[in-house]
Amino acid sequence: MLQNKYSSFKFEAGADEAGRGCLAGPVTAAVVLLDGSFENSMLNDSKKLTEKSRNTLRSIIEQEATAYAITNLYPEEIDEINILNASMKAMQECILKLNKTPEYIIVDGNRMLNAKLGLNCSVGKVFTHQEIEFLKSIPNQSIIKGDAKYLSIAAASVLAKTHRDDYMNTIHEEFPMYNWKKNKGYPTIEHREAIKKYGVTKYHRKSFKLLPDQLELPLEFTQIP
Repeated sequence: MLQNKYSSFKFEAGADEAGRGCLAGPVTAAVVLLDGSFENSMLNDSKKLTEKSRNTLRSIIEQEATAYAITNLYPEEIDEINILNASMKAMQECILKLNKTPEYIIVDGNRMLNAKLGLNCSVGKVFTHQEIEFLKSIPNQSIIKGDAKYLSIAAASVLAKTHRDDYMNTIHEEFPMYNWKKNKGYPTIEHREAIKKYGVTKYHRKSFKLLPDQLELPLEFTQIP
């Protein structure tokens, strides 16, 4: 059974992301603030759940959460500031979107939420000084494998995963040859073979190693508009 709280604060939120290891599509973050009485025996790390269970839980979380927010950071921004910074920035943007200010935040992983703030980027959101100071004011704690330990982080992992999957299903219709509906942009053999055959799209992360060494790109390899 996952724990409800890490801290003694009443309004504690959990943060997580999905899609860090993908070759295409956004990294998607979610922050969820649950009531102290929230319970759900099915809720767990989204990677341990079936797609059906995740979608069922998504409805429950979105109906019962005190507050939640979702943010996508897209490949152009990922390529500029790197995927780790993009993941953290997406979580920070989520906090600013919440309609309830958390008193404390627990984050899945080993990096504090405010490790880097106000990153300069030619695309995406630019944080104001007031927003940076606001984010700095909220105490937070990173927790390794937190999505398998605390309900709020698990809830955030479910929302991040399901919202990102929805996005990948949508862009699959535009470029079905990559089969994003199935692989969700992860580096499967099928996905990489399609990249070799068809090239890259506007949804691919150009800073990532899209093909392994044994699948070198042909000279005529061009980007699909």
